[in-house]
Amino acid sequence: MNPPNPCNCVQSGSLSRRRLLQTVAAGFGWMAFGGLGGLARGSTGADPVPGLGIRAPHFRPRARRVIFLCMQGGPSHLDTFDYKPALQRDAGRPGTSRGGGASLIGSPFSFRQHGQSGHWISELFPHLAQHADRLCVVRSMHTDIPNHPQAFIQLHTGSSQFVRPSMGAWVLYGLGKENENLPGFITLSPPLQFGAQTFGSAFLPAMYQGTRIGALRENNPAASVGNIRNNLLDTPRQQRQLDLLQSMNSDYLAATGDHSEIEGVIESYELAFRMQSEVPGLLDLNGESAATLARYGVGQAPTDGFARQCLLARRFAEAGVRFIEVNHGGWDQHQNLESALTRNCRAIDQPIAALLSDLDSRGLLEDTLVVWGGEFGRTPDSRRADGRDHNSKGFTFWMAGGGVRPGIAYGSTDDYGYQAVDRPVHVHDLHATLLHLLGLDHERLTYRFGGRDHRLTDVKGGVVRGLVG
Repeated sequence: MNPPNPCNCVQSGSLSRRRLLQTVAAGFGWMAFGGLGGLARGSTGADPVPGLGIRAPHFRPRARRVIFLCMQGGPSHLDTFDYKPALQRDAGRPGTSRGGGASLIGSPFSFRQHGQSGHWISELFPHLAQHADRLCVVRSMHTDIPNHPQAFIQLHTGSSQFVRPSMGAWVLYGLGKENENLPGFITLSPPLQFGAQTFGSAFLPAMYQGTRIGALRENNPAASVGNIRNNLLDTPRQQRQLDLLQSMNSDYLAATGDHSEIEGVIESYELAFRMQSEVPGLLDLNGESAATLARYGVGQAPTDGFARQCLLARRFAEAGVRFIEVNHGGWDQHQNLESALTRNCRAIDQPIAALLSDLDSRGLLEDTLVVWGGEFGRTPDSRRADGRDHNSKGFTFWMAGGGVRPGIAYGSTDDYGYQAVDRPVHVHDLHATLLHLLGLDHERLTYRFGGRDHRLTDVKGGVVRGLVG
């Protein structure tokens, strides 16, 4: 028996896009759709894809966008924003960490109160300290597991056990995006050891995942975005290709009804096409004044890399990007605490201060929620003389703008900083509060998958009203 001719699968006059993708190029187009997760939802009872246009929040928002300054590795709260005089006094005494043999370690850095708020901030942040009265400092954060992979993924998705959508994807799903030529969710230089979970959409439609931008290349910033240029087709031919797909799509919808899961994938293709005209210009910092570049620390050591990210965050916020994550790694200081933490803070202090000033001067800080923190904190004791270990029981975040109460310190850890004891704030509570400031009820922002309604906070978390201005 002769094998069937694969060309016979293409029927003239009744060709659907679904059938075309299944047959042309050995079905690889269809595999791409399946890999993006859209088609699997047909049997789960999931909500239809609502698209990427602006959607009304549940109630009046205080913030329109988020800039998350993510410090991967677990910054030491005890050496930055959580001053512990008792730890300084009792340095050298036996600690209480499991296993024994650990001694209390005082901070090698001096602290001073700043602004009318009187926030205690270490000498590591002289520039940020000038913004003390803008900061809402949460000193009672805690999470579940003191291991980097679990804690970092939980910080981003709400779960350390399952693949779940990232908080940026949830925000985009809830509010849509403001600029049709740009992604609504961008992550700058995310740590690759955690894969795409920290900016992925999981079971949400693929259009809600974050767009990753790697390390900026000074001479060719557009190269920081993979495949931003099509080397095979020029712009007119790309447009003709998309027009053909949309024409086929219209015919298919007219014949069979709504298939919003496929529309989500097509929309992502169209967005990629539109990005080619706008993203390269946004990534090019040559249009910024020399004074602005100097204020952020662009072109200077050690601030250059993070300064470029912060300046881009402002540009993206101004252009209508909904959720922007700015990443900085290397905060896992089990040893060399003094030198390594000094190096890290020098790299980020000036750029962050410039970002806050820039947002404020442009009228953006009022409705931009800036969040700073990492997956957990550090212990007050260690078996090493110059290092701190993982601590999930107590650490510090701070926020600014976007409707938070400025100039307050919320909650506290115990006298040595081991764990949150006053008004503890779990990662779920942080997520609920972030969504609340954006006008979203974390209990109502759900997506049906696998037979139940999922949300960023799972079945936990609550809005921390004391943080809301």
